[in-house]
Amino acid sequence: MELGLSGLASGFDWQTLVNQLADVERTPQKRLRTEQSALFNRNNAYGSIKTQLAVLKNRTDNLSSNDVLQARKATVSDSTILSATASAGASSGTYAFNVTQLATASKTVGTSGIGDNLYPTNNVTSGTLASKGFNPPISAGTITVDGKQITIDPTVDTLDDIFERIDDATDDNIKGSYSASTDKITLKRLGEDEGEDPLVVGSATDTSNFLSVARLSNNGTNKLVSASSLGSITPASVLSSANFQTAVSDGGAGAGEFKINGVSIAFNASSDSVQNLMDRINVSAAGVNISYDRVNDQFSLTNKVTGNLGVALEDVTGNFLAAAGLASGSTFSAGNDALYTINGGSVLSSHSNTLNEETTGIEGLSIALLKTGTSTISLASDSSAIKGAIKNFIEDYNRAQSTIDSLTSSSTDSVGKVTRSTLAGDSDTNEIASKLRAIAFNQATGLTGTLNSLAKIGIDTTGTTDQLTLENEAALDDAIANNLSGLKTLFNDPDKGIATKLKAYLEKTIGEDGSLIARQDALTKQSSEIDLQVTDLEKRVQANRLRLIDGFVRMETAQQSINQQLKFLQQRFGGTQ
Repeated sequence: MELGLSGLASGFDWQTLVNQLADVERTPQKRLRTEQSALFNRNNAYGSIKTQLAVLKNRTDNLSSNDVLQARKATVSDSTILSATASAGASSGTYAFNVTQLATASKTVGTSGIGDNLYPTNNVTSGTLASKGFNPPISAGTITVDGKQITIDPTVDTLDDIFERIDDATDDNIKGSYSASTDKITLKRLGEDEGEDPLVVGSATDTSNFLSVARLSNNGTNKLVSASSLGSITPASVLSSANFQTAVSDGGAGAGEFKINGVSIAFNASSDSVQNLMDRINVSAAGVNISYDRVNDQFSLTNKVTGNLGVALEDVTGNFLAAAGLASGSTFSAGNDALYTINGGSVLSSHSNTLNEETTGIEGLSIALLKTGTSTISLASDSSAIKGAIKNFIEDYNRAQSTIDSLTSSSTDSVGKVTRSTLAGDSDTNEIASKLRAIAFNQATGLTGTLNSLAKIGIDTTGTTDQLTLENEAALDDAIANNLSGLKTLFNDPDKGIATKLKAYLEKTIGEDGSLIARQDALTKQSSEIDLQVTDLEKRVQANRLRLIDGFVRMETAQQSINQQLKFLQQRFGGTQ
């Protein structure tokens, strides 16, 4: 146990001495920590090299895949007619397209007027506006008829209430009526001005949509009639009460079923709304989109894919398709296939406006037809992409070598002081730089043809460093334009290609079991072992420190006892002068 104040009895600051002795005893730990810091710095340096080598490996992977050096560019003479893209390796050439017809989708249009009338007779005194088959629903608010404002509440008012309100507001000059035979509303001016003043409805301040839902608009006469029949189905309502003229049945058990293009669609007339069922059709595998036209009160089915393809329909349980007017009486309009010729050849066809090698016979070419007309596609090597890839390779190679150089170099200042980088003198790192240089600079012996080294395509060394430089850009352009196969061999020959060899070496160096990874693992292990050694040494320091403290505490205790005895004797026998 340590005393709060050392030397309280003895006057000797032994605690400071103990701490100093403990600090001296930690000298081996400090040396180990210094060594560990050096290991950490070396590990980080290896990590920096590994990062740059990984970037270089990705670049060589691209080059050795052939995709980059076989890049193709499709040039279109009239991009309003078609667009085109070419994959690597596509056959070079010129292809004149004459598009005479675009592909369209087949469509089935159901019979119109599938919704029931608003009212079964001309009597409109029962049933609120909200309970009838108006589509969309009538909103509350005001409308203007012949300059008079009429208030409408669809949850309370019947159609007869609206007619009476118009009649009262216009002093019996405007009469409203409904015809069950035509399912239309009529507003007509009566009286002395019947044949003179046109009937005008609506204003900018109207807040109800009654007039638009009733399809009543000004025509310059004294009589307005709904533009079309008003009864229609209500998509938000369940099938059994959505105002179908022919009641929708699911067979009585809620297990209705029909098929579109052979795909079964289930429905429950009592719980599924019309919109729910439409959504179910649209997301199904039937390959069609269904829509509802409330003006003409009819459904339409349109194929999701273009081309002269049919739409197969079948009621299985219940009668939804029949009630929706999509069975008997519907009209099928076959879609068109795309029609085109290539280089004046025979007429070719495609269900789709997107063409590929299966429909054109041109390998690696994808085309999107946009409109009819003629356009020429020129396929050639994408020289800019190829040249850019090789320039990127040079940059990544140089960046890797620069990183190695910065971590292995030494420098001397003006007074002769030498500063060594983290990996200065590291033979393993220098070997990496040397191996990269040998693969890149040496002639690829055994390659046939004229392109057997980077120098042959204008790439050389700087002379004093391990850097590559594009000294003769014209030589590279010439190789791309006139000897692309030789360029591919230079980089991608399975045994002797520069990219192939670099890729193999980098895999051995930074791959899963690479030599650089092994060195980093060894450094990490050494660092962990130092942690254990430091921990053991610190335990010894603390043990020695406690032993010293215990000794000094016993000394203080003894000194305190002596001091007390001395004080007693002085008090007993008198103090000395």
